[in-house]
Amino acid sequence: MTLDTESGLSREETDALLSRHETGVLALAREDEPYSIPISYGYDPETRRFYLRLVSTPESEKRKFLASSPLARIVVYEESEPVYRSAVAIGTLEEIPRDELTVEHIEQYGKAKRPLFEIWGESKRDLDVQLYQLEPDELSGRRIEVDRE
Repeated sequence: MTLDTESGLSREETDALLSRHETGVLALAREDEPYSIPISYGYDPETRRFYLRLVSTPESEKRKFLASSPLARIVVYEESEPVYRSAVAIGTLEEIPRDELTVEHIEQYGKAKRPLFEIWGESKRDLDVQLYQLEPDELSGRRIEVDRE
């Protein structure tokens, strides 16, 4: 019989989880249509803010969803048998115009992995790189331990 023990992560444990990872899943929704993609991010545990550099093409689904200012969730997780940890941040993405970038922004975006332009079939000039931040309205973490015996 499999028994699960679940508990919430403390603020410090949640911040540590988010700080030691650079990738997660960004989920967006508008009306009744969901959209999710893997992303890389930077995270500032002092402000509890996420920094994302999102690349899209002119006709991409991603660009259409981002234009609608959707509610967003960022999910980050790790598994190390028998323990599974995850964190979920919920809020609205805020685009940071390039002319409003501060030194602090640039430092945080430097922590996010750079997009690999080589994976795109379109020419680089057709790619739109937008900078976003998400200051979560909700941020929580959980730990689940599975007893497989």
